[in-house]
Amino acid sequence: MSAVPDTSKPAAPARSWKPRSRDAIAARVAQDIPEGAYVNLGIGLPTLVANHLPPGKEIFLHSENGILGMGPAPAQGEEDWDLINAGKQPVTLLTGGAYFHHADSFAMMRGGHLDICVLGAFQVSEKGDLANWHTGAPDAIPAVGGAMDLAVGAKKVFVMMEHLTKGGESKFVRECSYPLTGVGVVARVYTDLATIDITPQGFKAVDMVEGLSLEELTRLTGLPLGKP
Repeated sequence: MSAVPDTSKPAAPARSWKPRSRDAIAARVAQDIPEGAYVNLGIGLPTLVANHLPPGKEIFLHSENGILGMGPAPAQGEEDWDLINAGKQPVTLLTGGAYFHHADSFAMMRGGHLDICVLGAFQVSEKGDLANWHTGAPDAIPAVGGAMDLAVGAKKVFVMMEHLTKGGESKFVRECSYPLTGVGVVARVYTDLATIDITPQGFKAVDMVEGLSLEELTRLTGLPLGKP
């Protein structure tokens, strides 16, 4: 009796690294925000940064719907639904904080009064172009909103995103295929795998998760990476 051939696929080699959690990405961003900075946190993943800022560090968080001086998210059961950020999430207000008309808030954004904005992204190009508002999907966000104002108005733009799409494709590209939010605006990108700077020479790895090699990170990114 002949043996049945083994057609099963060989097991994939075990990874020696573990991706950062969403909170770990937010904590990494918080490390790079200096004392006294005025910072806007975009909708979605960037809002987590507020929960990881050191208590003794004076940083002024701004929300485009008209808040300056936001604190971390409130404890469950202590939410004030009249005090929300641009993503309609309940927030807290630190001592000295204020809320005001959104027209004044946009004047702050467009007038260059924000030191840093932290935004999510669908794609970031090697020239620092940002695409973060539309993918063509039926349930895609219907308009760019305030992201365009933030991208060109803030002195520095940080991006928080997962390194790969759900389909395993890199979100780092030579040229964005989605509609642009801003051209050449991104300074640094924080992902679940690495921190990457945008330089005149292209992408440069600043750091990466423990156990992940630069060669493997480059393979996953799909584009050349400068060394840390």
